[in-house]
Amino acid sequence: MFSELDEATTPTCDATDCDRLLGDPALVFETPAGRREAHECACGAVTVTVARPESSH
Repeated sequence: MFSELDEATTPTCDATDCDRLLGDPALVFETPAGRREAHECACGAVTVTVARPESSH
């Protein structure tokens, strides 16, 4: 379920003037409402991604 989303998208940095591809998340938090991942970029910014389980759509 979540692995399909991970394979379909590659997160990029949300900082102004930075579009670096982000690697593995530094922090992962899962709840029944979905999965949150915090990615730290080489520029120092942190980008948070959110994925909801298919059943919540």
